[in-house]
Amino acid sequence: MTPQTNKKIWLSSPHMGGNEMSYIEEAFSANWIAPIGPNIDHFEEGLVRRLYLNEEGHVALLSSGTSALHLALVNLEVGAGDVVLVQSFTFCGTTNPVSYLGADIVFIDSEPDTWNICPIALTKALDYYKNRSVKAIILVHLYGMPAKMDEILEVAANYNVPVIEDAAEALGSNYKGKSCGTFGVMSALSFNGNKIITTSGGGALVSKHRFYIDQARFLATQARDDAPHYQHSKIGFNYRMSNIVAGIGRGQLEVLDKRVAQRRANNQRYRDFFEGIEGVTLQSEPSEYYFSNYWLTAILIDPSFTRGITRDFVRLSLEVENIESRPLWKPMHLQPVHEGSKFFGTGVCVGLFEKGLCLPSGSNLTDEEFDRIFSVLSRIFKN
Repeated sequence: MTPQTNKKIWLSSPHMGGNEMSYIEEAFSANWIAPIGPNIDHFEEGLVRRLYLNEEGHVALLSSGTSALHLALVNLEVGAGDVVLVQSFTFCGTTNPVSYLGADIVFIDSEPDTWNICPIALTKALDYYKNRSVKAIILVHLYGMPAKMDEILEVAANYNVPVIEDAAEALGSNYKGKSCGTFGVMSALSFNGNKIITTSGGGALVSKHRFYIDQARFLATQARDDAPHYQHSKIGFNYRMSNIVAGIGRGQLEVLDKRVAQRRANNQRYRDFFEGIEGVTLQSEPSEYYFSNYWLTAILIDPSFTRGITRDFVRLSLEVENIESRPLWKPMHLQPVHEGSKFFGTGVCVGLFEKGLCLPSGSNLTDEEFDRIFSVLSRIFKN
């Protein structure tokens, strides 16, 4: 069959829960068409309860996960000449905010267990830059997999450097029962259209420190001073989420646990399929301490054990049937925009990129769509 006769199967498409429209209509009926309103309040409060359980925490809803990371760095007074250590294996939304502020990005390799920032490489970088102003460490919980938080936080504490979590892909994941996004001094969430819950576009800054969140709200609304006229003592940004968009998020949050269960069920279906197929491995929880939402199911394909079958052969075979898949993130230290940047590690993230593929993982995938996916994969790996 040709792509024109097959309905597109997306990598990760939005999946509504049912109450989103009622909250949007509620905002329209009350004329809360603004970056403030009840949906904002309810969504923020709901996220705090979901992330922090019975502990104190604070959330500011923003226009994107990238804006959340930007404000986190501004809160830490990152500027030109400073150094920020960043996980290389990630999306540019993690790194661009560092560049906005003119700081020097130093890239850190992944470790093979979780594919996230390597504590050993991180230690080497911190030791190398001990005479420079290292303002922050940014780690990523890649594809929903929690990073090695105990080791990372110990290293960061030894060098007295704050940790920022990019938890854009990890809402609903936890490490030792504690939610991803609640370990660092601040963290960023994303509600982009492909995330486990979505507001179409949007994000949030999360912290247990009220000061950081209050400061973020101030900066996100153009840093308007408390005056009857428009007065500004600092440079601000237009980063707030609207009450309309927050209504979508409010409805989405109600089904988060269900969406996590559906993504994990998808992941198990792929595990069952690939069991016994030599040369294919899945990103996996290293121990019972890790709970991944498996936002995306990611595999590694080693052609030396698959009769020459490569990541790109699988991707293109799926594409012919109008099924979207995607290579793992190209490490940021290999991107043209960061040519010549400093990198610490042995190249684990490079090997992951060269062999890795994300498979369709949406919580709204149907049995019929899985049949199409597995038909292609069977033709490749089992025939």
